[in-house]
Amino acid sequence: MSALLGMPGSGGEGAVALRVRGLVQGVGFRPAVWRLAHELSLTGEVRNDAGGVLIRAAGPGPALQAFVERLRREAPPLSRIDEIEVTPLAGRAGESDFVIVESRGGAVRTGVVPDAATCPACLADVMDPGNRRHRYPFANCTHCGPRLSIVRAIPYDRANSSMAPFALCPDCAAEYGDPADRRFHAQPTACAVCGPRLWLEPVQEEGGDAIEAARALIAAGAIVAIKGLGGFHLACDAGDAAAVDRLRRRKRRYHKPFALMARDLAMVRAYARVDDVEAGLLESSAAPIVVLERRESGPPLAGGLAPGQNGLGFMLPYTPLHHLLTRDLARPIVLTSGNRSDEPQVIDNDEARKRLAGIADAWLLHDREIVNRLDDSVVRVSAGRPRLLRRARGYAPAPLKLPPGFEQAPAVLAMGGELKNSFCLLKDGQAVLSPHIGDLEDPLTHADYRRGLSLFRQLFDFRPDLIAIDRHPDYHAGDWGRRLAADEGVPLTTVQHHHAHLAACLAESGRALDALPVLGVMLDGLGFGADDDLWGGEFLLGDYRRCDRLGHFAPLPLLGGEQAMREPWRNSYAHLRQAFGWAQVAARWPALPIVRFLAEKPLRTLDRMIERGVNAPPASSAGRLFDAVAAALGLCREGTSFEGQAAIELEALAETARDEAGAYPVAVGGEDLRVLSWAPLWSALLDDLADALPPARIAARFHNGLAAAIVGTAGELAAAREVETVALSGGVFQNRLLLEGVTAGLDAAGLRVLSPEMLPANDGGLSLGQAAIAAARGLA
Repeated sequence: MSALLGMPGSGGEGAVALRVRGLVQGVGFRPAVWRLAHELSLTGEVRNDAGGVLIRAAGPGPALQAFVERLRREAPPLSRIDEIEVTPLAGRAGESDFVIVESRGGAVRTGVVPDAATCPACLADVMDPGNRRHRYPFANCTHCGPRLSIVRAIPYDRANSSMAPFALCPDCAAEYGDPADRRFHAQPTACAVCGPRLWLEPVQEEGGDAIEAARALIAAGAIVAIKGLGGFHLACDAGDAAAVDRLRRRKRRYHKPFALMARDLAMVRAYARVDDVEAGLLESSAAPIVVLERRESGPPLAGGLAPGQNGLGFMLPYTPLHHLLTRDLARPIVLTSGNRSDEPQVIDNDEARKRLAGIADAWLLHDREIVNRLDDSVVRVSAGRPRLLRRARGYAPAPLKLPPGFEQAPAVLAMGGELKNSFCLLKDGQAVLSPHIGDLEDPLTHADYRRGLSLFRQLFDFRPDLIAIDRHPDYHAGDWGRRLAADEGVPLTTVQHHHAHLAACLAESGRALDALPVLGVMLDGLGFGADDDLWGGEFLLGDYRRCDRLGHFAPLPLLGGEQAMREPWRNSYAHLRQAFGWAQVAARWPALPIVRFLAEKPLRTLDRMIERGVNAPPASSAGRLFDAVAAALGLCREGTSFEGQAAIELEALAETARDEAGAYPVAVGGEDLRVLSWAPLWSALLDDLADALPPARIAARFHNGLAAAIVGTAGELAAAREVETVALSGGVFQNRLLLEGVTAGLDAAGLRVLSPEMLPANDGGLSLGQAAIAAARGLA
């Protein structure tokens, strides 16, 4: 082992330099090294530099070996070691002690780690009546607390954060300067003497406790705006139906699920089923919202928390403020983003007073500025693995190490998609993705996007060699990418939407740059195809450099263009018209509610739109297939209030009939391109409706049939191309039933399956794929 590590032999003394790469700055790594070195009686030094952390250590060979082994095993909780490179040094390091030294070469430009939930030690301080931080809502240390949410510039220190106005008191300064203290160089550290303060508006009682007053208001049915870590939330009692309904009306969020916060894991378990993986996610330093199966026998909650869904999204308190607020509450609270529906989350006190007026009854405020907006991350366990549905607080901006082959890639700025946007900075063999930004159609969100781009480029000292955009001509992200490329004289490259989904899945999975191509099944709402048509149900053969279309869902007209994404009945009509012709539908199934419903619509107008090619572009969209089936079953038939609502409710309905073994048939034809078409599926589905089969069984049969058709087509194409690996991605694969059905089928066929986990399968992960493809082209 000594030779392998480059260590001195077991009987002698020596010295080594250790280069540690990964997430090792701003996480208490140097004091952890210092303590470990002192325990092992080593001499030397540790410093931050541009490459991460550099350690020089001297001592007996066995102690040095133990040092390296324990460094990996006992690294601070927020750190991530990607690599330890060991280099022997001639003689001893020369020091008589082991010390922490200042960073070399000026500012260290390695970025910022994610914000982290309150650690057990800080929580114990806050709850201890004898501790000077008792009931202090902003306690933190190097193991927890704000990071990205408060930083303005690099290097990441107090002066470059929103903690700059709060000068350390003598007690906090002593902790900050002591390497043996867990608050050593903890930039946001503070106490009630020197740190941020909290207050409630309007004041309930002069001199009263703001948190106690806010808790009393919530218990009495009020809606309270709470300034948290990365933005404002709106809180109310999750068991108070009137309060929940009032929040929906005021916020104009009529159907989208509300997130819940419970005081501890035991309370979550009272309302939802929680396995060990889900419990670990809830209690992790990221503390995301975890989508859980509702416990039907649990205590009652308001019926309007998650309309049309079986699950509940729970999170645990992740700041001392949240712990203190929820500690004595009898049941969970709603904790939803502080905004009107579809707007960005509010982060500023004055902005909150204005934009949340008419929604909130009171405001729980503090004077630590939120510099960078961070939504709550959302995770769901599917096919046995945790999968991020939204990547933000707790996860971003942690870098992803890229697969072998990307080490010398050019620096790429990838602009992301139109919906659920994130952008990506690729450089030095790693990719940094922004937190979830949102839908760029909203002007406030687009302004946030531009600001985030500027900040990240400064934080990571990033100057792109290439800029990558989606090839859709009307995406706002593409427009901004073209403008940046022109202003800065940087080459611009366009990337096909579904190729980007495929490449993101490959990069996350560690697929090497020069690995053999894989079969990709990419299912989503739509993306601009390589032939300038709208795609969304695709079978691709590809790698980072190339992508060929092998098959697709049969294209159908999007009746009314974007209206078809908001009114599912339009997709039902498009499908039935194409499968049978409307006259046959009306003759064969005249009594069905969906047929009677459609007969009242302006079908002649829609027919003329199709015939003339006006506002009815063909699209091979998987998402619109789900909308069409949902509307046929009476779900969201007239319209939806948020993206994916109809498909989500269809999945929830099917989950109540998991034992259903039936599967609707799908026609697969074509020679050069395999095409999946839906007439057999619709014939069987409408017959089942006519026979009054329960809608849940119909929904389950649809999922089963679609999964079987995907597995069969993928297996056939993989065999023909001698491919052993299949990648599944696109927003439709956030459907747990479909992902699990397809994964199980492909596994049974002996194929290796890749699917996103660390990044969303939806467009939230698109920018990584854009960046990887652009980088691969730059290396060609």
